[in-house]
Amino acid sequence: MSRKNIAIAGLLTAVCASVLAVSLTSRPDKGTDGLHQGTEHPVREHSLKKTALVQDVYATEKLSRADAGRDLNAMLTETEGKPAHDVALYAEKLQRSHGHIAMLMWIDFSSGTVRTFKSVPPEGTPEQHRLLRQYLNAAKSAVKKHQAYESPSFTVGERKYFIMSQRSRDGKLGVLALIDQTLLNRVAEHQRKNLRLIPYPKEGRFRVESVHTDTLQDITVKTGHDNENASHYYENEIVVRFREGHPKPRQLQTISSDIHCEAPRKLGYAYIFRSPDMTYSQLKTYFHYKWRPLYTEPHYLYLTNDVNDENTAGVITPNDQLFSAYQWNLPAIETSRGWNLSKGSNKVTVAVVDTGVQADHPDLKGQLLSGYNAISKKGKPDDDVGHGTHVCGIIGALVNNAEGVAGISWYNKILPVKVLDSSGAGTTYAVAEGIIWAADHGAKVINLSLGNYADSQFLHDAVKYAYDRDVLLVSAAGNDNTERPGFPAAYPEVLAVAATNASGERASFSNYGDYIDVAAPGESIASTYTGSQYAALSGTSMASPHAAALAGLVRSLNPDLTNKEVMDLMTKNAVDLGSPGHDKYYGWGQVDIYKTLQAASGGEVPLELWPQHVREKIKLLERRLETSP
Repeated sequence: MSRKNIAIAGLLTAVCASVLAVSLTSRPDKGTDGLHQGTEHPVREHSLKKTALVQDVYATEKLSRADAGRDLNAMLTETEGKPAHDVALYAEKLQRSHGHIAMLMWIDFSSGTVRTFKSVPPEGTPEQHRLLRQYLNAAKSAVKKHQAYESPSFTVGERKYFIMSQRSRDGKLGVLALIDQTLLNRVAEHQRKNLRLIPYPKEGRFRVESVHTDTLQDITVKTGHDNENASHYYENEIVVRFREGHPKPRQLQTISSDIHCEAPRKLGYAYIFRSPDMTYSQLKTYFHYKWRPLYTEPHYLYLTNDVNDENTAGVITPNDQLFSAYQWNLPAIETSRGWNLSKGSNKVTVAVVDTGVQADHPDLKGQLLSGYNAISKKGKPDDDVGHGTHVCGIIGALVNNAEGVAGISWYNKILPVKVLDSSGAGTTYAVAEGIIWAADHGAKVINLSLGNYADSQFLHDAVKYAYDRDVLLVSAAGNDNTERPGFPAAYPEVLAVAATNASGERASFSNYGDYIDVAAPGESIASTYTGSQYAALSGTSMASPHAAALAGLVRSLNPDLTNKEVMDLMTKNAVDLGSPGHDKYYGWGQVDIYKTLQAASGGEVPLELWPQHVREKIKLLERRLETSP
């Protein structure tokens, strides 16, 4: 069945009765086939989803411990040699922005001074407090011996905690912290809803449709990536041969001033120019229009033909603390190599229509625009769930800031639009309003990590409104392991994204069907979370922003491409998984950032897309004329 026929065959519902929730909200009655058929016995599927939840909580705990260690190290470094007043101010600021730090103890070994900040002992039983004192004494003992310390998790009252201590490099200072692990309970509750382990939304508030899946056949899974057709070149360099031979010194000075470069390298008749702030496509445009050279070309990088790991060539490895150990998802889609071609642009905005965002998260500083709250119609789009903050971090968490995680885009601005309330659900009207608002306020890409199995014409009209204004819409397929199409993902104007795991296989919870366009990583994805923390979450909600971020990078690299052309580039350059060509589990395959950007690079529409490009431009102009007053 085609995507348009799927859209037509969907259930039409009234605006007020229709509800969209994080990813998708129904509870399907599954068949008895195995995972590769796309269906599961209910007990088996429940077990797989519980395994994913436990994996997310475990990964989140590791993330939180690593982040706490970084915070303590930073405090030791920043307070070295500072007076007591400055230390107190630093501790107050740290605890204000990191509410999970329940207690801080600062020790100056040179003077014997001990200061404790925000120390309110949690309520608990005598036995629980005895254990707390035991771990606290162990931390003090370790730091006196110039050793770091980290306790196991323990419970006081109804909360879990751990204690960590560190000492400065010169041995003069030490710091101890009591860390509240309420985050783990929040992630567990979040994922019980997100992975449909509990009825969600709750009965009595919304009507939730039951869905039955069909029986599917076996598929063959391929995980290799053949990149034999790739050509590599330096991002900020260009080779130029001038038509008049060699430029005069005054002309070279003009070029140097225009592109902010040092003296070019000269070899034979050609010159190699390197600009610190211009891409190859920008350099090509500059030389073409101002100097009319005999030719320009990239400064290609030639490789030996030895058998080497293909991922070692041209890889940018950021210094973000959690990147190497926890962000398996970015190397899986060739993000680091893709950064050589595009890191994004602040002129291309990616909207996240979701639960809002924690605007003052330290790893999102400077990445966010003001946004909109479609729930309250006023006020900021604050995130009271954590889902939207997590999605925003996947797209655009600060890169190379030695903190937390790395986003896929370095420079694309994120426009947060809150359409889901504190329960993680919202009406069709709110979501439609959010899409239209984002389209009217400069978004070139909209991520929709939400959905429902009811086909609302009102929502579809909002999607078409944005699409007709050249916005590229990306949506999560859903987490019910069902073939039933979900919306807005199944609308023909939307790029539908399924989820894969670290092995390149379909995630056990991921929805599937003929409407799926691409797949992206969606299991235990590390990203920003509310409370200035980090969490690992699973779901197609996490897969969708990988594709949305890629769309932002493509539109930054080649802004002349239409939304349809960008979608085509993303599908044509995906890594084929499953059955050859398009299949219902992976669509055209897992997104590949490097291959897609390589196909989009050069500052021009790729030759194979030129006829379609002309048609799309004409259609876009016609749509704008039809909708203009």
